[in-house]
Amino acid sequence: MRRAFTLVDVFLVLALFCCSSWKVWSSTLCKETNLDKVRPHSVSITEFGAVGDGITVNTKAFQNAIFYLNSFSDKGGAKLFVPAGRWLTGSFDLISHLTLWLDKDAVILGSTNFEDWPIVDPLPSYGRGRELPGGRHRSLIYGCNLTDVIITGNEGIIDGQGSIWWSKFRNKTLDYTRPHLVELMNSTGILISNLTFLNSPFWTIHPVYCSQVTVQNVTILAPLDSPNTDGIDPDSSDDVCIEDCYISTGDDLIAIKSGWDEYGIAFGRPSTNIIIHRLVGKTHTSAGIAIGSEMSGGVSNVRAEDIRFDDSYTAIRIKTTPGRGGYVKNIYVSNMTLVNVDIAIRFTGLYGDHPDDGYDPNALPVIEKITIKDVKGENIKKAGLIEGIEGDNFVDICLSNIILNNVSSNYPWNCSNVRGYSDSVLPEACEPLKERIFPDHCSDCYYLSNPRESSSNRKRGAWFMSW
Repeated sequence: MRRAFTLVDVFLVLALFCCSSWKVWSSTLCKETNLDKVRPHSVSITEFGAVGDGITVNTKAFQNAIFYLNSFSDKGGAKLFVPAGRWLTGSFDLISHLTLWLDKDAVILGSTNFEDWPIVDPLPSYGRGRELPGGRHRSLIYGCNLTDVIITGNEGIIDGQGSIWWSKFRNKTLDYTRPHLVELMNSTGILISNLTFLNSPFWTIHPVYCSQVTVQNVTILAPLDSPNTDGIDPDSSDDVCIEDCYISTGDDLIAIKSGWDEYGIAFGRPSTNIIIHRLVGKTHTSAGIAIGSEMSGGVSNVRAEDIRFDDSYTAIRIKTTPGRGGYVKNIYVSNMTLVNVDIAIRFTGLYGDHPDDGYDPNALPVIEKITIKDVKGENIKKAGLIEGIEGDNFVDICLSNIILNNVSSNYPWNCSNVRGYSDSVLPEACEPLKERIFPDHCSDCYYLSNPRESSSNRKRGAWFMSW
């Protein structure tokens, strides 16, 4: 079992990341964010008795500081400054119109005392804790019903010290579902940027039932064998932009979700209008970008561009199953580079995994209009494993300009219960996807218009392909 990430690991990763051509192209697909927003009131956590020695528990200091700053939320907002030091704390709540700022060499450490992570109700779109029936531990940094929240700094670090939670999971001694590192719920106008997140107990950044969320220029690290340490999981959220991120964890790097079986169907809030731009990372067990498997409220209008995954299990994955209901549609992935990836594209229609016996097995998901184009891969074991559901085909799956070299499998594509189209795919696509896109099926493919536009996009992304 690999040890948790340390500060030395972080510095090595950041050095490689910052020296790459990644930073050359600074254009953004995210809406303009006001990172330099001036808060008229500012305090340091030290003013509330916090001690940054990595030993003193500072939960009360964080709670008291934020309670004090709440009085300024209607007066232009406030800033909580965390200076250099190692600030051990249990879970604490944020407030609206707040900037949580971690200075250079500031490290917020999650407590290793389980009692410092309170139990809260399960999410209504899940009906229970994700791992166990009943409640769940609250995240280290938590906020609900908030507006205008910024979590940022000068390359500070938030470390969940998750190894104690991973051990309980492996030993099957959990009493409740593990906590996330950051969870914001029912909130609007969220910016998370310029920080490193380490060793989350469970999913790392989890915006759920949120709107207008930007996650920009963050690094997320956890051991490659750490259980369920997803990077960023937008969940029943809309208008989300994830840009300029490096993620290396033990599960999906980004997983887009929207509720679980009958609970997600009843709650009925989709994830939609999601941008993923300039993402680099690796995962040995899961996918670079996943949709599902909890997608019962629906997922649509996802645009992922300029992506690179190395030494990973799967690049793009859609996970669903009978009983989920919901839909995944209007998905566009382009300009993607893969090196040493086991499976480039994987759709799983029989994922299983239900919250209880109350799901409806006849609630079948709708999977349609998925476009993946302009992909270059080296040392790929399998090009695609695309498996729909019998009687519920995945349709309008469109593959364009995909060149995967050194594919080691004798059967590069396995496809069943799917229908779609392809152009310029090597190795040649499977039989259900062999019909040409152009000129007759452009309108069946999401975000594809004509070959000339595709060629233009390939030139625009050439810098990334050769990175």
